[in-house]
Amino acid sequence: MNKVQNTAYASHHQNWHKIDWNKVTVRVKKLQSRIVKAEQEGKHRKVKSLQWLLTSSFSAKALAVKRVTENRGKKTVGVDGELWSNPEMKANALQNLKRKGYKPKPLKRVYIRKSNGKERPLGIPTMKDRAMQALYKMALEPIAETRADKNSYGFRPARSTADAMAQCHLILGKKYSSKWIMEGDIKGCFDNISHQWLLENIPMDKKILSKWLKAGYVFKNNLFSTDSGTPQGGIISPTLANMTLDGLEEGIHQKFSKTQKQKKANKLNFVRYADDFIITAFSKEMLENEVKPFIEAFLQKRGLELSIEKTKITHIEEGFDFLGFNVRKYNDKVLIKPSKKNIKEFMKKVREVIKTKSSIEQELLIKILNPIIRGWCNYHCHNSASGTFRKIDRLIFTPLWSWSKRRHPNKGKRWILKKYFGNDWRFRSKLTLLWAKDTIIKRHVKIKGEANPYSREYEMYFEKRHEKQMLSKHLTSSRLRLIWNNQRGKCLVCKLLITRETEWDVHHIVRRVDGGNDNISNLVMLHPNCHRQLHSQNLKVVKPCMN
Repeated sequence: MNKVQNTAYASHHQNWHKIDWNKVTVRVKKLQSRIVKAEQEGKHRKVKSLQWLLTSSFSAKALAVKRVTENRGKKTVGVDGELWSNPEMKANALQNLKRKGYKPKPLKRVYIRKSNGKERPLGIPTMKDRAMQALYKMALEPIAETRADKNSYGFRPARSTADAMAQCHLILGKKYSSKWIMEGDIKGCFDNISHQWLLENIPMDKKILSKWLKAGYVFKNNLFSTDSGTPQGGIISPTLANMTLDGLEEGIHQKFSKTQKQKKANKLNFVRYADDFIITAFSKEMLENEVKPFIEAFLQKRGLELSIEKTKITHIEEGFDFLGFNVRKYNDKVLIKPSKKNIKEFMKKVREVIKTKSSIEQELLIKILNPIIRGWCNYHCHNSASGTFRKIDRLIFTPLWSWSKRRHPNKGKRWILKKYFGNDWRFRSKLTLLWAKDTIIKRHVKIKGEANPYSREYEMYFEKRHEKQMLSKHLTSSRLRLIWNNQRGKCLVCKLLITRETEWDVHHIVRRVDGGNDNISNLVMLHPNCHRQLHSQNLKVVKPCMN
């Protein structure tokens, strides 16, 4: 068994790095599974008391602070300019996460340019407000997952675009599948949700929710009020938006497919990712005259409306774009490929990197490009992308050849080819640039629609699914896969799973300055926070025996 010395559970006044994250996480998960069970049994008073117990607990508060100080936005400040960058500040912040006297500060408003040239508003809460949102999300998300539509995939734990596209193939790929598709998009979904509807229907502390909704935002030193919507950028906002739209799938089936005979005749199917969705039907008229008015009425109650410019009805042989993919039927066979728009945006990013990095070393350029190429290929590797991958390799070669020629204007093509590409035309130095065509196409196994990650019933299901995804997709080298397998996928300090979301560090058991090497026998994988904890407390890890 793995051994970690001198790890103790932290009381309210102990050091941040002495917290036993295994015990903390287990306690929170137990409360969340009890919330799911009470919700499934319809015991709403018990749900409310369990939520209060969770949001008042030390364990949940510790995890909330841990989350906001370790995610990608940990160095982004709110209106108060405050960051929790050291263990003392984190421990102090933990003590201040209290409901009594809590008053959120306005959000800092920034604008992000979208691919169509328009700007999307983003609200950045303060660190304390982010931690409070993370805390209350822990109590709300188990309910959200219990009530969620089966075919909703965006901003939900253990679900992804790959699941959404697998469902699209399932409902459109059969010989007698629906031919007509309604592509739906909700106009300014996050910005226009009715506050009144949220306060009446979201099962959480109403006073806290009301304070968040009415906090306002600051832009160019001016304070603006918020009368509708939940801000993009808040940790709890995606959960609130999902709960606002949940019930749409069930409502459609209840109205138009009450019996099995109606369901077979209408061929209505629903897939949603955040505020983008598709609905399939046997006829264009049904979508236009019956389904669309029903959706508009559903959204209107929530203060929302369909986007006229983005909502349209298309035939499967014409094809449609969804989540960066193009879905189209060719001679009775449905193929899902990367969309032209997605390819264009990807190549624009690659060309921009190559153009702006004209003076760096070849090896460094490869280090920058490889994660970009790998990430894009992994996104599309579950569908019919082989031809597109070969095309991408040809498109990437052109700017790389120009990059090489600019560095040596007085050299010939053969000299440049030998120096930068080699006989097989692969861009390489000590490292080799990834070729998209080397990506293995492997069909994605869709998640079960009813699977709830907070329910004990599905605990083993999610563990097996997580293991397969880590080994096949997220661990990019054989060394990492061997280390991860040897540790059974768990961090040796906190004994919790290492996932793509938690990220990981590779730790040398014997430090290199003390004569340690980079052999696998001297390496272990740890969570970043556990890695810091290990060094700050002078802990030692004992690696399990190799299998």
